[in-house]
Amino acid sequence: MERSKKEAPSPGLMHFGLMLAGLGTALLGPILPLLAKQWEMVDSQSGLMMMAKFCGAFLGGVTVSQRLRWSLLAGLVAGTVGFGGFAMSPSMGLGCIGLFVGGFGLGQIITSINILAGRRFTAHRGSALSLLNFSFSLGAMLSALLAAWLLPHFALRGVLEGFAGLFAIGLLALWIQTRGEVSGAESFDAAPLQTGPQTGLSGRVYLYFAGLLVLYGGLETCLSGWLTTFALRYGDKTLAVSEYTTLLLWMALTFGRLGASAVMLHVGEKTAQRWSLALAAGFTAALAMAHSAETIAIFAVLLGLSLAPFFPATFALLMAERPTARQAGIVVAVSGLGAAALPWMMGVISTRTGSLQLALALPFAAALGLLAMSLFAPRALAVTD
Repeated sequence: MERSKKEAPSPGLMHFGLMLAGLGTALLGPILPLLAKQWEMVDSQSGLMMMAKFCGAFLGGVTVSQRLRWSLLAGLVAGTVGFGGFAMSPSMGLGCIGLFVGGFGLGQIITSINILAGRRFTAHRGSALSLLNFSFSLGAMLSALLAAWLLPHFALRGVLEGFAGLFAIGLLALWIQTRGEVSGAESFDAAPLQTGPQTGLSGRVYLYFAGLLVLYGGLETCLSGWLTTFALRYGDKTLAVSEYTTLLLWMALTFGRLGASAVMLHVGEKTAQRWSLALAAGFTAALAMAHSAETIAIFAVLLGLSLAPFFPATFALLMAERPTARQAGIVVAVSGLGAAALPWMMGVISTRTGSLQLALALPFAAALGLLAMSLFAPRALAVTD
């Protein structure tokens, strides 16, 4: 039977796309010490590489089309080209260009898939989005795991080229799913399935969700991007062991998303969001004071579990306001601004103070800011507990 327009991209491809996005989002953290040694970078330069990737992600998210499947296509193409170019880069400058293009692809993929899912799954939206974003966290977890497994045996360039090839596989899958769909007035770029009128966000609600995502993007990326380096310096262990510390963070975040999916069948999104932020603030402060590999690993796990509910809960609250595709895309995209700016600022603070522990004050402040915003949300929000 011919695939209907509503079935493409399939749920399987949506999960695969978010898994690739998770791999790309967490890509730099586990390999940053290797790149810093190879290109003789200080922390502020390492932070600049993170900024390049997430500035690209912001641009990708903010330019997402109303024709969401075209955005998914563009994201897969950009991921193939950008990360392939990064794999072959001989210097930090060219590497930043490749990361910018690859980041653009990540922004297109993450935003288009989350908007599609938010419109298709209206019953228990927070739970459904949490389950879908399990694949994103799984990809991020695999990034740290594969780095620890493969890099002792294979060249970094070959591993990165293989990663770029996965985007090409996604392109092929999307082409297969959409082949033969075009008939009559229907086309590949037809408007996606919508559930009710997209009324758009008021200015105040728009700024509120944008602010949440800016700070959260910075918080998560500060932790995941710098954790390997932090564990290597303060845990007194080898690079491989430090990479496994980042793996623990992503494992906890991944399986925490499964738990959050079940919890949000019974607990409201706002409650899940607030508990997530309160715990994350406390565990970030505790991580900054950790002085052994074991305690760093413990707080990495606790941070992953505490952060797990935040994005699906917040995106569910956003979709309940029925934003337009462009508005939802911009709100998701601005997380890339936080992910670009805050990790770079952490690198600058670390370079100037000589302490990555002191630099953790930045994600701690971000967590407190998010908690304050969640407690004083606009009264106009449609979803209440």
